[in-house]
Amino acid sequence: MERIDYCLIALRRILRATEMHGKELAQAAGMTPVQLRVAQIVAETGTSTGGAIARRMHVAPATITSMIDKLERAGHVERQRSHADRRQTIIALTDKGQDALSRAPDALQQRFAAAFEALEDWEQAMIVAALERVATMLDAGEAERGAVLYPGEF
Repeated sequence: MERIDYCLIALRRILRATEMHGKELAQAAGMTPVQLRVAQIVAETGTSTGGAIARRMHVAPATITSMIDKLERAGHVERQRSHADRRQTIIALTDKGQDALSRAPDALQQRFAAAFEALEDWEQAMIVAALERVATMLDAGEAERGAVLYPGEF
């Protein structure tokens, strides 16, 4: 087997792990991994604004608005007008949202973070460098090669 094969297999394993975790999370808590992260941020802070959540997750406010809409429709969060500033909308976790968080399995990124923190500094630096390089390679726009990363699409 060539090195490229080992690389593609490793990438498929990573993608499969995230897919399986997403299914496990959806079954246990009724949320996607991204929705879970939004709910976790709200739970950590007590209440939050969409803008604060967007900054914390490094995404556009419109993306968070969509996530909050879905979480609100599912009954996991509620929107409230700020008493201090009527222009602001405060996001609060509902009892149903808190219950969903308590049923959720450990987030994959939390497991990864714990294992990553246990590594030596030099090993962390190597992983960061390698993943940054892989991310750059995948953003290169070569659609034909990118399709190989998804099982069953050869």
